[in-house]
Amino acid sequence: MPIVPNVRRALPVLLPLLLLATLLAACRREPEELAGATSEPAAAVRELVDHLRRDDLAGFARAAVPPADHAALETAWREDRSRWPLTELPLSRQLVPMLAVLSKPGSEQALMRDFNRQFARQERDLREAARSMGLFGVQYLKKEGDYTPTQRLHYTQVVQTISEWAQTAPLADPALARNTINRMTAAARKAGLTSDADLREAGMDGSLRRLAPVFAETKASFARYGLPLEATLADLRTGLVEQNGDRATVRIHYPLGNREIDSQVSLERREGRWYLSDYLRAAEKARATAPSSPPAAAPDTPAPETPSPSTPPATPPTQAVKRT
Repeated sequence: MPIVPNVRRALPVLLPLLLLATLLAACRREPEELAGATSEPAAAVRELVDHLRRDDLAGFARAAVPPADHAALETAWREDRSRWPLTELPLSRQLVPMLAVLSKPGSEQALMRDFNRQFARQERDLREAARSMGLFGVQYLKKEGDYTPTQRLHYTQVVQTISEWAQTAPLADPALARNTINRMTAAARKAGLTSDADLREAGMDGSLRRLAPVFAETKASFARYGLPLEATLADLRTGLVEQNGDRATVRIHYPLGNREIDSQVSLERREGRWYLSDYLRAAEKARATAPSSPPAAAPDTPAPETPSPSTPPATPPTQAVKRT
């Protein structure tokens, strides 16, 4: 399809408008609270969103899993076995390549030249690019990534909604594009994360702290193009669907673009606190992929025989034994 190469060239400009999508477990205010809004499981989800409102990605990761799981995920990150929570994003594999493109010297001029050549005042072409990117994102979510069925359904709704919004957003405006490119390149350079080696060296907490300016600027980019995600995050609504002992289901409802998105998440209680089950599974996976320790001696291995007092011990052929 002819539009595909243009979509690939547009990734550094358009992808920031999609990468944030699945962190939106929050939404515009409804007239009334959802049932069970004051429950502990529902409050646990709102706590996570509060970290996102403050651009505190490292705090989000600490609150999302128990301390022992956080330590396991940190270790797995430094050993290149995990990139959670970045892997919660659809198209998460495109994040580091995008940061690398944005961080290159002279990327502002190069990206703006590409924009002017391909997209400036090309409203119809950009609408088609946004539509194609939505189709690509949906197909990716259907076939790729380690997502649960519930995640795939939720993320597909969000990507479709972002694609629909992008088809009406002023993406062909050169002044807006220049401002967005300049600000995103500055944020990417401040992060200084352009390769897996950079992520490995910084660790999970360090990488998330350094990504905070990119996250904040991504939210600002949405707002400049007519989708104020800061207000969306501020108007969080969650409610308790059911609780059975240490397991619970929480409803998340929010309007996004022209759609009302309704989803549910599962939580589990560990040591008195509630955590999303998907995040707990990510920690379990990190532990399961840890390098194995050297095998211990089999418990039924017979111990070396003790020499009889009347029988001198055998002398290794290459080692002299001093006798007195």
